[in-house]
Amino acid sequence: MQRHGSNGGSAGIRVRVAGGVLLVAHLALVAWITLRPLDVPWVSAANLRPFAGIRADVALGWQEAVRRIGEGLALLAPLGVLLPMAGGRLTVSPLASLARTVAAGALLSLGIELLQTGVPGQVVDIDSILLNTVGVAVVHLAVVPAGRARLRRRAESRHRADLRREDPAQGRTPTIPRVGIAP
Repeated sequence: MQRHGSNGGSAGIRVRVAGGVLLVAHLALVAWITLRPLDVPWVSAANLRPFAGIRADVALGWQEAVRRIGEGLALLAPLGVLLPMAGGRLTVSPLASLARTVAAGALLSLGIELLQTGVPGQVVDIDSILLNTVGVAVVHLAVVPAGRARLRRRAESRHRADLRREDPAQGRTPTIPRVGIAP
């Protein structure tokens, strides 16, 4: 029995599985990048003031600022696509999807920053949480609504093609709208 509103069929299952596999691979890469100990001669203090790190990056020059801010935006940005892909829903409110995805990205970024408190050479930075969250939101807004619309159009065209291919000799299966109680 198929659930109403679900993205049934083998294509939907393949999208979910691919999304799940890519999500696990990306999270493993992020964990390796952010949670490995670094051998550094000194460590700066934790940044707990929003935008202070971004201002310091800009003060170093625009090239360094673009590199550091770009790294912060890009680290978790693939989650903006991979989380909805692993969920596999085609018919969902765009605002609810964005809110769920951004919240998950923010919580994951916060978790990474909390885990970094125990890793030698890694420094907690509130701006990382902000940049990671913005990166997830931007990628989600840029890709997911258009991708879902395209997949919905493909599913509808397949459904119409299946209806046209029905055997005309057999016809459609009759349905009984209502069954009364026998006397």
